[in-house]
Amino acid sequence: MQARQVRRVGGRAAAMLVALVALGFLPPAASGQTIPTPAASPLDNPLGIPDVGKLAPPATDAEGVTASLRILVLLTVLTLAPSVLIMMTSFTRIVIVLALLRQAIGTQQLPPGQVLIGLALIMTMLVMAPTWNRIKSDAVDPYLDGRLSQAAAMDLGSAPLREFMFDQIETAQNEESVYVFHEYVAGPVSDGDTLVRGDVSLSTLIPAFVLSELKTAFVMGFRFYLPFLVIDMVIASILISMGMMMLPPVLISLPFKLMLFILADGWGMVAGSLLNSFAT
Repeated sequence: MQARQVRRVGGRAAAMLVALVALGFLPPAASGQTIPTPAASPLDNPLGIPDVGKLAPPATDAEGVTASLRILVLLTVLTLAPSVLIMMTSFTRIVIVLALLRQAIGTQQLPPGQVLIGLALIMTMLVMAPTWNRIKSDAVDPYLDGRLSQAAAMDLGSAPLREFMFDQIETAQNEESVYVFHEYVAGPVSDGDTLVRGDVSLSTLIPAFVLSELKTAFVMGFRFYLPFLVIDMVIASILISMGMMMLPPVLISLPFKLMLFILADGWGMVAGSLLNSFAT
């Protein structure tokens, strides 16, 4: 039985080889002669992608080492950029308010999440433009010109961000969040003593700023949410009084909420309120 199966497999393999030779996929070979291995063809590179190894040779002098370190620093900054954007800028407040607004209107998928994120990014660029310009002029340009060391550039670059975060915390009157994290790190503050900006480290300021932004964002979201909640309650009361309890109130209230939002120029009001809520 096993010998018969082996003969069947061998016969099928021979038939496949004959078919491949007949179709031209395999060249015919003489008896006892093996088919030679084809030579390696040149790399197909129609776009002309350059060889990075030739463009960036090994660093053998001080200038080469400096260029390599700059590339390393740039890649590190790009890796940390999303965290910096979320934790140390106005992005958190803007995106939370926009998300709460979409939920208040009742359109779960409109506007799409990509649109809200894009709008939040553009508004963040507008709010943070003066701070980023100061960082560029005070820290980035002198460091690239070789007039500042890396440590000095980091200190000078973090100063505008610290000032921005302190301004937002003080404007929102959320100084207690700074005391919470500072007392956890450095111990309780004596009665009658007040913290100054120089006493607060950056590692303490960042979480305090995030808590302040979360509180401010939810307060603004509640204010935008309240008119739509009133419309939902009115529509639900009317439907119950009419005995239409099986009809979802959301289906009736959604057109009224959209009409109110459009007539009041809601997007313009929300964008203006968000931009004006930041201390400049």
